[in-house]
Amino acid sequence: MLTENRVESSSPTNAAAEIAYTPDPQVREEVKKRRTFAIISHPDAGKTTLTEKLLLYSGAVNVAGSVRARKNQRAVTSDWMAMERERGISITSTVLNIDYRGYKINLLDTPGHQDFSEDTYRTLTAADAAVMVIDAAKGIEAQTEKLFKVCALRKIPILTFINKMDRPGGEPLKLLSEIEQVLGIHAVPLNWPIGLGHEFRGVYDRRAKKAMVFESVAHGSQVVPTKSASLEDAQKEGLLDAESHARLKDEVELLDVAGAPFDHETFLRGEVTPVFYGSALTNFGIEPFFDAFLELAPPPRARLSEHGPVPPDRGEFAGFIFKIQANMDPRHRDRIAFVRVCAGRFVREMIVTHARTGDTMRISRSHRLFAQNRESMDEAYPGDIIGLVNPGNYRLGDTLCEGKPINYQGLPQFSPEHFAILSCNETLKRKQFTKGLEQLVEEGAIQLLENPDALRKEPILAAVGQLQFDVVQYRIESEYGAKTSIQRLPYKLARWVEGPKEELPNLILPTNAMRTLDRNGKTVALFGSQWDLDYCVKQNPKLTFNVVS
Repeated sequence: MLTENRVESSSPTNAAAEIAYTPDPQVREEVKKRRTFAIISHPDAGKTTLTEKLLLYSGAVNVAGSVRARKNQRAVTSDWMAMERERGISITSTVLNIDYRGYKINLLDTPGHQDFSEDTYRTLTAADAAVMVIDAAKGIEAQTEKLFKVCALRKIPILTFINKMDRPGGEPLKLLSEIEQVLGIHAVPLNWPIGLGHEFRGVYDRRAKKAMVFESVAHGSQVVPTKSASLEDAQKEGLLDAESHARLKDEVELLDVAGAPFDHETFLRGEVTPVFYGSALTNFGIEPFFDAFLELAPPPRARLSEHGPVPPDRGEFAGFIFKIQANMDPRHRDRIAFVRVCAGRFVREMIVTHARTGDTMRISRSHRLFAQNRESMDEAYPGDIIGLVNPGNYRLGDTLCEGKPINYQGLPQFSPEHFAILSCNETLKRKQFTKGLEQLVEEGAIQLLENPDALRKEPILAAVGQLQFDVVQYRIESEYGAKTSIQRLPYKLARWVEGPKEELPNLILPTNAMRTLDRNGKTVALFGSQWDLDYCVKQNPKLTFNVVS
């Protein structure tokens, strides 16, 4: 379950007025060049394949890999973790930095699997826009709907890419209707498919009023040659036969007469989504979609803090930590904190304030990230993602800044629904086991509880999805060399218990419940059913039971 952990302010408007923000012309110009976005979808809709093809068209890779690549083929760039490549799924969010046609693009590739929703939700807080990938044959699926709601909650502008048009699938008009009915957002197609299924050969750009026909390349691994012409000349120049030309003209006329016009300001408010059709596997429609994205997606904008909105072009640096990742490069064995720059100019060796603790620190080890690869980063501007080596004092949601300390809005928190006891199988590996578990908890990969009444203090893992347990076991063994065993627990709900200190020790629990403590020493009650929770609430009228801490 997701809730928004918001920073409270008694009067944000007045508080914002107390801080004078001086704009910096250089920062303002750099902001115009930035585009930072996340890709969201249901598993297997083609999100990772689309990511790889965007890298291909930007020149970041020479030959695109496939998410289903065999061992003798190129593996996808964005899925860098060994387990991701073994299972063909995205497990952790990845940052990819791209230069394309004068723009600095930060692409946040997120896990599509629902068991890793926490990582995806946190990553969305760092995005200024989102690309929603939909499988043409399956339409809107459960995880897509959930992630869309998170974007809608935060008013993130969404561009829609309907993928797999080269396969038998839904009718384009029906897909538009489904987007509007299921998601409750207006959908305006800015291009239109030419042919469907195995006859899909191109798209019609409604704004440029030209037909674009693509030529296939082997395995979709290279940029596809494209021929274009106006709708009137498409048949004459040999791009379309008479039947296809007539059908396309009829469909375009219907859209022009019956469809609503696209309004960019409405899109920026998150009230309408521009829709594009294509095939990430064959590269058909990738380039026109990418070009439209650069034009439509917003540059970094003001972000809320406890002092009100903080403009991106202010002179002083500010950013927040939205992700922590250990062991991205086995050669370093360190932890990287992902910082989204929100305001000002970041410079290596600058001194910043850690807003949560009030400590000042010099940032001397900053990196530009590309999947698991890194290089030194001397400066950055709003929209950029910096990788900082974490000495152990950073937490998810922390703000780093120059000048008077500010705190950006907090990251969303989650209530776990799956629980298990994790044990170390080898006594001699206990130190590595403990270190590995601590670092994975720090990342937010798992939540950690303990039973204060147990004779043997074995860690209790708490997760949103069951697959998180597999990831924890895999990573502790592969990255820290400690084999583990896991015992699933029969609980389905967790509630943080608060109230008078003298009442907490007298907590009355039903038989199918357990009292635990989280890392901060707060009481967390685990329940086997909603009935058990309701019973407990009635038995403890002086206590409150919260979904998150």
